[in-house]
Amino acid sequence: MAPSIRIGVVAPGTRIEPALAERLKAFAADSFLDRAPDIVVHPQCFLSAGHFAGDDEARLKAFVEYANDPSLDAIWFARGGYGACRIAEAAIAQLNEHARGKTYLGYSDAGVLLAGLYKHRIGAVAHGPMPVDLARAGGEAAVKRALAWLIERAPESVELGVMFDARTAAFNIMILQSILGTPLEPDLSGHVLMLEEVGEYLYRIDRALFHITSSPNIRSVKGIKLGRVSDAPENDKPFGATEEEIVRYWCAKAGIAYLGRADIGHDVENKVVPFGKLQR
Repeated sequence: MAPSIRIGVVAPGTRIEPALAERLKAFAADSFLDRAPDIVVHPQCFLSAGHFAGDDEARLKAFVEYANDPSLDAIWFARGGYGACRIAEAAIAQLNEHARGKTYLGYSDAGVLLAGLYKHRIGAVAHGPMPVDLARAGGEAAVKRALAWLIERAPESVELGVMFDARTAAFNIMILQSILGTPLEPDLSGHVLMLEEVGEYLYRIDRALFHITSSPNIRSVKGIKLGRVSDAPENDKPFGATEEEIVRYWCAKAGIAYLGRADIGHDVENKVVPFGKLQR
């Protein structure tokens, strides 16, 4: 029986281990049986060049190769880390008509590529779990959620608010801050913007929200929802405000509606947020 879809996995930031890739394929086969996808992991995912999964050229070529491959239906980013910004603009400039028909899924550092793809209206772009989540405790649920979205657009995979919001987008806070003012920045006017973060001091989140909410583009959103902010380090002096109070503060100063919490984050409960209008 032919696989339901073919999914290409690339690593624009940091590497994954071959053992994780094999576990991913076995998990997909066991979880979806007659609908199991063919998961094709690019060898680039296992390269190592300092921090990165191969040097910039290797990561660029792997993404472009798979995005332009007519035999693949989706591109799934293996993990975050850091590195996508070093290749994103050049990679997007090389994409062809086959790239436009694909689904792209990831979060964290992969948000740089998601932003650029969405700006140029290339494919169906979504923020959601990645293969590396399989290594987390309880991560099978996250990966199954992502696969269900890639295979059949399962509504239960999606962040609940997406069902009611006209247009949506989601980013890690620090990634969105880094994109603003660059050629990768998409038009987010009229969108419900969902934000999440991990491992950052609250004062750094506060500083990033100053930058984000100062942007005319962001001031044109329908509103902001806050996902989970996890593993924030303790500063030598308590910041004096929670993550939600920080977001409320900057939204109020910028005249942006604060719309409450979103079910996204760097964790196994992370839900899928398609960019733009939900296509069922």
